[in-house]
Amino acid sequence: MISSIAVQVLPMTSNTEEVIRIVDHVIDYIDKSGVHYQVGAFESTLEGDYDQLMSILKNLPKIAAEVSNTPVMVYSKINMATNSDVLTIAEKTDKYR
Repeated sequence: MISSIAVQVLPMTSNTEEVIRIVDHVIDYIDKSGVHYQVGAFESTLEGDYDQLMSILKNLPKIAAEVSNTPVMVYSKINMATNSDVLTIAEKTDKYR
């Protein structure tokens, strides 16, 4: 594992059912990508190859647009290292579970 990203796709609507529908579609896309990920209350964290993660991140607004014309904001945090692995999701969170 070389990198991880945290990503939040935030549909710009007050309709909670629409928010959930769009976000569920985005999470389904992430799931089908094959990368290891964990869904949180505000964002999802993905682990894997840097280029693969960047490709996924780049596509998220397009994936949201497949099911709605509601504008979305995409917020991300990127953790990458060139010569070593970054801390995994498990290393960061397992002690709190």
